[in-house]
Parts: sequence; structure tokens; C-alpha cells
Amino acid sequence: MDDIPRDQLTGALRRGAVKKHVAAIHVSGKLTLLQRKLSNVLLLNAYDTLTSQNKHAIDARTLCLMIGYNSNDMDTLKASLRGLAETVAEWDMLDEKGQQEWGVSSLLSYAKLKGGVCEYAYSPALAEKLHDPKVFALINLNIQRKFTSGHALALYENCYRFIRTGSTGWWPMELFRRLMGLDGSSYYESYKHLNAKVIKPAVAEVNKTSNIVIEPETRKKGRVVTEIRFRIKENPQLAILDLDDGGALRHGAIYGRLRDLGVSDRLARQWLGAYGEDQVAAKLEYVEQRKDVKSKVGYLSAALKEDYREEGQGRETSAPLTDKAERLRRVQAAIEARSPTQRDADKRLFLSLLDDDVARANFERFGWVSPLNIQAIFAFWAEMDPDIFEGLT
Repeated sequence: MDDIPRDQLTGALRRGAVKKHVAAIHVSGKLTLLQRKLSNVLLLNAYDTLTSQNKHAIDARTLCLMIGYNSNDMDTLKASLRGLAETVAEWDMLDEKGQQEWGVSSLLSYAKLKGGVCEYAYSPALAEKLHDPKVFALINLNIQRKFTSGHALALYENCYRFIRTGSTGWWPMELFRRLMGLDGSSYYESYKHLNAKVIKPAVAEVNKTSNIVIEPETRKKGRVVTEIRFRIKENPQLAILDLDDGGALRHGAIYGRLRDLGVSDRLARQWLGAYGEDQVAAKLEYVEQRKDVKSKVGYLSAALKEDYREEGQGRETSAPLTDKAERLRRVQAAIEARSPTQRDADKRLFLSLLDDDVARANFERFGWVSPLNIQAIFAFWAEMDPDIFEGLT
């Protein structure tokens, strides 16, 4: 932690107390790739209420799909949750007053499956650290999904949280082997074996797969490598992967008009994602022309859902819905029935299934009415709810 290059810090990060706070929570590396991905999904799901609620929940079926489990394979999910409860997270840092703080906690204090829901919790001390962006960095699921090696994902996680400082700082080899889940292996006590089998392949995958580029450096005592650190910089070729799942919508003119009207941030992004900017803009124009409307936000919500028009009575004629329109209506109803956390998880999961950049960009813009992905959207919701399109051809 003493090797953070101060000249690379800017703004508030240059203050001593903040610089000392830039620290990693070291998590035992003895996790499978799926367990590590599960840990990140659970944290992302809980993040908004991490310090205000003492327990969190996510639909077990959704969780399995997000991680890549067979959604009916509860035994695998149970084994992975058990592994997280048995995994130790450890931190050692200076607080804002300069006092040394060491702590240790199980990664999950408990987890249970009941009624199709996964409920879990973190210890209060660990939750506080996980929620502090100066201490711990959330891992973007769009990047995580591309990793095929547990060692590479572990290395990425432990490097990414130092992106602002440009270096991990020097790690004793004993600590590095523990972070990679290799402590206790006499084979990897040899740096030659460790470098050939773990470090080089993991560095190559991080640099090829993620939004950062890392470069290892070592220190020796005599002929023995005793410490290692990783230089870190952004990968400009893959920075587009670091999506904020809807945050880009905040930069649009239509978002600004919605906010000026009094629409909340979350609802504005939800509408833009579900209906697209063009449709929202058209309904905004329609609502803004109605001088007799007392609650324009409520009326705009109805205009979007019911597709109000300028002609006639302002509403689309009640002609029979086409099969496609009825499917879209049912998908929208299913989305509205889910909690905000579940909706975020659904979008992340669907994005993770799209390999084409054009298709992903189209979904980012139009959400669940994305024209390029409409068949994939129907297939996705049919998997989520086998009865959703019952009675349709």
C-alpha cells in the first residue's frame, strides 16, 4: 500500500487520508470461476442497500441464469453459496484518522434458499468496506462474463480496484499466491512454475478480455523473487465494455426534458429503455400540449402505456393486437411486475447473452422493445416464464 504513485493522483485522491484509503479487500482466491462470478452478482444486487439493510434477496432462477448455471440445478447453487460462506475476506489499512485497522470476515455471513428466492447477508463491517468505492471496486458483469479462467478473473478483480493509482503496490509472493488460490501448493512456490502456469496466462487473458491492461514487475532478494506488483492502465480498445447499464441515457436531451417535468431518474431511464427516445419524445410533445392536465407525469405514464395519439380521442383505436404487439404487451407487464432490483438483473442478464456489439448497442438504446433483438427478447422471457405467451401462436 506504500507504493501508490502520488503523482498519478488528481483532485480529492491527492489528500493523504484518501490515498491511505485506497486499499483492496483481499479475498481468498480458492473460488471456482462460477463462485467468483456469483460473488460479484450478489454484491451488485445488494449494493444500493448494502449499509441500510441487513439482508438482501434475489430471485434464485434469475441468479442461476446470470451466473450461467442450469436454472434447475439448485445443488450447484447451494454448493457455491456454501463456498462463499466459507471464504475469508481480509483487510488491513489506515482509516481517515491514521489508525491501523485490520479485519476479517466470511464473505457471506449466511445464505438460504426458500420459495425460489435466495436470501443472504454480509457482516456489518464487511458491508461497510464493500460499499466504499475508495476501498472496493464493483466488477462490471459485462466484462466478467467474458472471462474463462478463474485465475484471470481473480487477477483482474485485484488489479481493477487500483485503476486510479496505476499500480497495485508491491505484494509479497505469499500474499499473491493466496489471492490466486494457490497457497499450500508446493509446486507454485517456484516462481518459474507460477509465472508459466498462472501469471503469464492470466495477464494475457486480462489484457485481451477486459477494460484494463496490466504489466507485472518483480523484486528479488538474491535470485529469489520475493514481491510482485502490476502496473495498470486503461485498455482503450475495450473501454466500451465498461458500461453503466443505462447511465448513458442521462446525457440525452429527452432525459433532461423528463427530469424537468418532474420524472424521477430511475423512471426516466426505465421509460427511455423500454420505449426508446423517439417514442418518449412523441408522447412528451403530446402531453405538453394538453393544458388541462394536472399531473403531467401521471398522464405521460398513461400516454406511454396506452399509446395515446393526437387523432380522435387521443388514444389508439382498439383494433385487435397483432401477435407481436401482444407479446410485447406481456413482456412489459412482466417487467412492471418485478422489483427494480430484478429489472436491473434482467437487463444485465440479457446483455450478457448478446455477443454482437450492434445488437448490444441497440438494446442499450431501446431496451425491451429493441427492434434488432425482438426475437431474442421473446425467447428470453419465454425462458424466464414458460407461461408468458400461453395462447399465442
